[in-house]
Amino acid sequence: MDMAHSGEANGRVIPHTDIRALGWVAQLPPGARPYALLMRLDRPIGSWLLFLPGLWAFAMAAPGWGTGLWLTLLFAIGSVVMRGAGCVVNDLWDRDLDRQVTRTAGRPLASGAVRPKQALAFLAALLAIGLAILLQLNPFCWLLGVVSLVPVALYPLAKRVTDFPQAVLGLTFSWAAPMGYAAATGQLDAPGLLLYAAAFLWILGYDTIYAHQDREDDALVGIRSTARFFAERTRAALVVFYGGMLALLLAAGAMAGMGWLFYPALLPAALLLVRQIRALDIHDPALCLALFRSNREVGLLVALAFLAGRL
Repeated sequence: MDMAHSGEANGRVIPHTDIRALGWVAQLPPGARPYALLMRLDRPIGSWLLFLPGLWAFAMAAPGWGTGLWLTLLFAIGSVVMRGAGCVVNDLWDRDLDRQVTRTAGRPLASGAVRPKQALAFLAALLAIGLAILLQLNPFCWLLGVVSLVPVALYPLAKRVTDFPQAVLGLTFSWAAPMGYAAATGQLDAPGLLLYAAAFLWILGYDTIYAHQDREDDALVGIRSTARFFAERTRAALVVFYGGMLALLLAAGAMAGMGWLFYPALLPAALLLVRQIRALDIHDPALCLALFRSNREVGLLVALAFLAGRL
């Protein structure tokens, strides 16, 4: 995601790629490095954003600290694994298009560092690990886990047929909210569904910001997005998305019986979202990336608000 770094594809330098074989990834054996990059292990922000709606659910509904910590560990590992699996699926779909977009041309499948058959075998291994984690949860979660595979598979197709592929991504990345709520309570009732809806709108907002990095390249290759759809109206769209998210979080907290501290404790997260809206410049890709990444702090502050509401 860091547009200041470069990568290689088929022996030529690709400027402004989002592939960074740096840090601990650079210390891996050469044969393992492309698979780490395929999983985006060099950029943990995606795993954080997949995980955080589940953390909200545990903070709101886990019956005790022991259960909450155990579920947090399982979902943290599962988020890394399943985010990696989703990246493999996405890159298998998009490898031809990725070669035409500056930021993605150095990705392992687009560059040829990993062949499709190798990626499929790697995907099977990741899904096996995900299944092992899923089986630690209750049977209701098994069903939710299987259903979650549908939007994962459909997201790359959505970019070709709708202006709102971010909505499909929202259904996927917010799935930890109902899954986490069901893991904590054994059911999925109104607070869990409200939490899911809040996470969906949050993702719709922050991924619209993220998509502005590729808006011009996407237009050239025929990829559709909410960034292209809203364009100069993005700030107004974020007011709706983030405002709806906060309203749904308040409703979820009220229905879950949160104490009064929950409401003022949600204010710091709300202020960070306001900052994103005010600071947004859709013509500044580096700023869009920074604002997108700041949603990790937003998600953590929401979790802290739910914990405060249980004091």
